Parts: sequence; C-alpha cells; structure tokens
Amino acid sequence: MANAYTSSTGNLAGTAGAAGLVQKAYDRLLDFALRSEPLIRSVADKKPTKLANPGSTVVLQLYADLSEQTTALTESTERDSVQIAAPTSVTITLAEYGNSVLVTRALELFSLADVDPAIANIIAFNLAGSIDTVAQTELRGGTNVIYGGTRTNTVTIAATDTITSANIRKAVAKLRSGLSVPRKGSMYWAGIHPEVSHDLRAETGSAGWLLPNQYGSAQDRIWAGEIGTYEGAYFVESARLYNATDGASSARNYRTIIAGQQALAEAVAEEPHVVIGPVVDKLMRHRPMGWYGVLGFARYREEALYRIESGSSIA
Repeated sequence: MANAYTSSTGNLAGTAGAAGLVQKAYDRLLDFALRSEPLIRSVADKKPTKLANPGSTVVLQLYADLSEQTTALTESTERDSVQIAAPTSVTITLAEYGNSVLVTRALELFSLADVDPAIANIIAFNLAGSIDTVAQTELRGGTNVIYGGTRTNTVTIAATDTITSANIRKAVAKLRSGLSVPRKGSMYWAGIHPEVSHDLRAETGSAGWLLPNQYGSAQDRIWAGEIGTYEGAYFVESARLYNATDGASSARNYRTIIAGQQALAEAVAEEPHVVIGPVVDKLMRHRPMGWYGVLGFARYREEALYRIESGSSIA
C-alpha cells in the first residue's frame, strides 16, 4: 500500500478552493506608485505684494519706459513734455482646487496594513502634482515657440524632428534679445523631458555639456533634477514635462521650456494644504481626508519664455 502524505497540498491543507492551514501570505508593507517630483511651480517667481483688496482676480501691472531721446537740446527752445505710457496689465484668475477620499471605519479595522499614513501620503502627492500641472498648463501656453527640424507648427512634428543645440541657442538668444533676466547667474532655466534630453546630450557629447559637479561651488542651489548646463541654460530633467500625441500621424510631441525671471506669476488666496474633514455621519464611520487650495497662475512676461516643440528618437 502506498504511503499517504499529510502535506502542504492535501488533507490538512484542504482540497483545491477550500479553506485550510496553508494560506497566501501578504506583505503588510505596500509600496507607492512610481512618481515624478513636482517642480514646475518653482518657476512662478512673480507674486503680488501689495493687494488693495481681496478678489477672485488679481491684476498685476507693468510700467512702460519712455522712448529714448537722442537729439541734442537747443539753448533757446523748450522741449515739449511727453506723456508717460499707460501701464500694461496681466490678470490672474483664482480658482478652487482640491480632492478628497472618504475612509470607512471598517477599512481601518480590517486592513492588513496601516492605511491612514498611506492615504495621507497619496493625498499630499496628489496635491503637489495637481498644482504643478496647473502651473505647467499655463506656462506651456506661451506665444514664443521654436519647432524641431524645419517644422512650423505642432501638427507637423514627427519623431525625427529631434531637439538640437541650435534650438537651445536660438531660444537663449531670443531671451537675451528680449532683455529677459536670467534665473541663475547668466543662465536661463530649462525644463526638459528625459527622452528629449537623451537626443540633446547624444548630439552635444561631453565636449559641450557641463555636469553639475563641474560648475560652481554652491551645490546647495542645484535644483532637484538638474542635470547640467549648456548653451546658456541650466537643465532640469523631469518626466513631468508635457508631451502629447498631437504631432504628425499622432507622433509624440515634447515641450521643452526655457524661462527667465518673471516668466510665470502666481497669486494665492489660500495655500493648498491637506484637510482632515469632520466625521458627520450618524455612526461616525466615515472620515474624509483631502486637500484644498485657492490660487491661480498667469504668464507675466512673454519675452521671458520660450517653448521648443520636438519629437524624440526614443519616443
């Protein structure tokens, strides 16, 4: 007679699909989704400082300079007075932003993991990422655009229309010509997607690209994600940089942003923050957690902002 085994697959363990002594084991430590660090909001370095009153819109104004007068005065003739030009204005429309989840008491009691810290983490990242995207949507809508290759508009961009050193040089030259103030020393900020950075660095090689540890002594000022300097700009690499399949034949089109000071303005009525809502149900089983804020963004100086639209060889 053959031996009968009391094993992990039979008898005490139960038959297939039945409860038994051998069960699945779950790790109680859960990992979060892969994330990209929010960084675009940092470009908004212009903020209102002397608001006359609260309001749903904030109007920022800029003076215009007088025209240069290069004709010499004559001794016996009075120079006619000129009128100061009316200030130009930029309007920021404030809006409410937020998100929330409703956590049940049963989940807290039955969950194999401690869910409250995880939910708080997820909400905080949703706050930062959402506001960062709102800022980028405004920033990438600038009117100064350079297209990859020989293209002249968004819908003709192909994967082969990769970014080049000439595109960066042109953007920086236009910013300097427009009197845009650099953001760090003599360099402008450049936000670039990793798949676009790949093409630019493959073209430049090590001769032109300067890595962060090769320039400057103030390493504490290097932005998160900064990968180096080139052609008058310091580059911050992030997968958050906008891209979409809106090129030729649905080709992926990437937006690289080159910016000087005061390219983007921000007005805040209430800084976005995490909110723990009140428990109001009859049995106190449902607890709301979320985030809320009231703010807005607007491009402040168009002459301080350029966008480069290009494809990528590894899209």
